[in-house]
Amino acid sequence: MNKKQRYENIIAWFQENMPVAESELHYNNAFELLIAVVLSAQCTDKRVNMTTPKLFADFPTPEALAAAQPETVFEYIRSISYPNNKAKHLVAMAQKLVSDFHGEVPDTVEKLQTLPGVGRKTANVVASVIYNRPAMAVDTHVFRISERLGLTTGSKNPLQTEKELVKYIPEHLIPKAHHWLILHGRYVCVARKPKCEQCGLQPWCRYFAQHRNPLA
Repeated sequence: MNKKQRYENIIAWFQENMPVAESELHYNNAFELLIAVVLSAQCTDKRVNMTTPKLFADFPTPEALAAAQPETVFEYIRSISYPNNKAKHLVAMAQKLVSDFHGEVPDTVEKLQTLPGVGRKTANVVASVIYNRPAMAVDTHVFRISERLGLTTGSKNPLQTEKELVKYIPEHLIPKAHHWLILHGRYVCVARKPKCEQCGLQPWCRYFAQHRNPLA
């Protein structure tokens, strides 16, 4: 089985078995998603979703958040990982949205990355989820799953993984494929003990062939 065949079979399985794949972060608009994704770095979506309702209610617009002090925002997000830095980033991000983008969340990865606290992964998430851009966000789940399945080989960093995935996945499926891989990594192909016995991707999985089925 070559790499092209592996991709085709895995994509076909996801299309049939996970036709709906969406972010588990709660949000109502692009600004709220941007905040949620910034907060989700090295933190669970569940914890973020517990934290954001009051933050969104009290700072519903970039203008409102831009006028806040980081110390005030910190009190809302103190249960999130790295709350000091994230509070500073959120206020600075909102200020730049107001000063440079008329309070609107930009629609390209390049422009999103100019915002404080917004790295490539965050920019890709917002661009793909809100604007349906063919941007592949690579977090720890996507990085791990891509290598285990055999979609990538020896990638040393998220950017290498991103480039290889984008090369083989049809452009119109890239936004959904991001969620396929995240959700599969979150619930089935977990980090410490992957649930191979529950996984429908066994026939095409490099990890399963090497570790669970030596005769394959």
